[in-house]
Amino acid sequence: MPATMLPYACVLVLLGARTAEATGTAGGGRLRWEPRCQQPLPHRVPVTAPLPPRLDGPWVSTGCEVRPGPEFLTRSYTFYPSRLFRAYQFYYRDPSCREPAHSLLIKGKVRLRRASWVTRGATEADYHLHKVGIVFHSRRALLDVTRSLNQTWAGRDCAQRLPPARAWLPGALYELLSARAKQDCTEALGFSMHELSLVRMQRHLQLQPRAGPRLVEELYLGDIHTNHAERRHYRPTGYQRPLQSALHHARPCPACSLIARSDEHHPPVLPPQAALPLRLGGRWVSPGCEVRPAVLFLTRLFTFHGHNRSWEGYYRHFSDPACHQPTFTVYAAGRYTRGTPSRKVLGGTELVFQVTRARVTPMDQVTTAMLNFSEPSSCGGPGAWSLGTERDVTATNGCLPLGIRLPHVEYELFRMELDPLGQSLLFIGQRPTDGSSPDTPERRPTSYQAPLVLCDRVAQGVPGVPRHGPPQKPLRGGGPWALPVLPLALGLAFLTCL
Repeated sequence: MPATMLPYACVLVLLGARTAEATGTAGGGRLRWEPRCQQPLPHRVPVTAPLPPRLDGPWVSTGCEVRPGPEFLTRSYTFYPSRLFRAYQFYYRDPSCREPAHSLLIKGKVRLRRASWVTRGATEADYHLHKVGIVFHSRRALLDVTRSLNQTWAGRDCAQRLPPARAWLPGALYELLSARAKQDCTEALGFSMHELSLVRMQRHLQLQPRAGPRLVEELYLGDIHTNHAERRHYRPTGYQRPLQSALHHARPCPACSLIARSDEHHPPVLPPQAALPLRLGGRWVSPGCEVRPAVLFLTRLFTFHGHNRSWEGYYRHFSDPACHQPTFTVYAAGRYTRGTPSRKVLGGTELVFQVTRARVTPMDQVTTAMLNFSEPSSCGGPGAWSLGTERDVTATNGCLPLGIRLPHVEYELFRMELDPLGQSLLFIGQRPTDGSSPDTPERRPTSYQAPLVLCDRVAQGVPGVPRHGPPQKPLRGGGPWALPVLPLALGLAFLTCL
């Protein structure tokens, strides 16, 4: 965005950040002619987010989680009315969480503070750690942690507090942090619990055949920085995969009861999962409103055409955490390569994606005004932008005000799973927290975003042409990945105002 535009963009953002106008919408921003496949599932079931969130009780992972690194883990957190908490983090050697490596026992105190002024719908919190202990479930795990500690001067002193591998004792607990003894080896390991500094709780009813609706409670905690070196300093603005209440979780959930019954001496071993081949052909949709770092709310829908390895995707961006107030929609398309198994992230498949075409639709007055203040050569060429009207930005090599660059290449990581109900899920590589792009093999993701749900196995029709409704209107949905510069570009425009 040209420097002369910033004062105008700032005024527009400050005055119009809450607007929700959208031409041609009906009922929560949905077009009447849109096909069912494009609608995120939560539009069918109301979701509430209590403020302040109620943390009391046990919360567990619903499956094996993947953090950047990669790190494979499950979590079990219990919060007490006294504000004390006890957390277990169980780490594994495999992506199915069946080979325990070590477990962390974390105890401390957390205090909810206020509604977040950065991430709408979230609550900020303070926490204090009283104790962090580690239990090794194999000699190999002990050696791996000792090797990691020995890589820094501070860590070498901590490594000396651990036993040699030959003296490993199953079940022995070694303290990494003790507030009473004033010792702390967590920094040497790059460990923190900053995830507790951003909290959101959601409730919804799970509709069940042959039974009444079931209450499901989810706890969203702050996201983990994709750069391991930044974890100790990063304050979250997005979320991890949610925990669910051990008392009110979705059914079926084979992992929930296993994790809830586990402790640092008895880590859960999850049920085996069959490895699924990567069959991308079809349409995939966000199961809910997604929240990304740098305050980005969106839903995604995209289609893979397996016969020629082409893809097309739609992102619907919103200004609110319920994804009811649309701001703009991006359509992107291109091609992708044949996948190869990842050597770094077990269970993942590596691909290379090309983005060669893009279209933009402003969906509120703020975005429309910002695009009209931009240089025509930077986004879409000559002509005025109007609310709800799509324009092609391919000829201008993208859209500079929105951070879209064309052509563009990304090195991706994919994985497919079946949920307990047999529904196909597609995991796509997590975007870098700093807003950069995985545009080199070295920057390829090592963890995943929230999964997408298969809504149509057979991808038919011509890419880029909607098969339902008027052809002049854009499809409203999501896309394979959020264009990498969008969070950074919009965030800088806002920060310059302050």
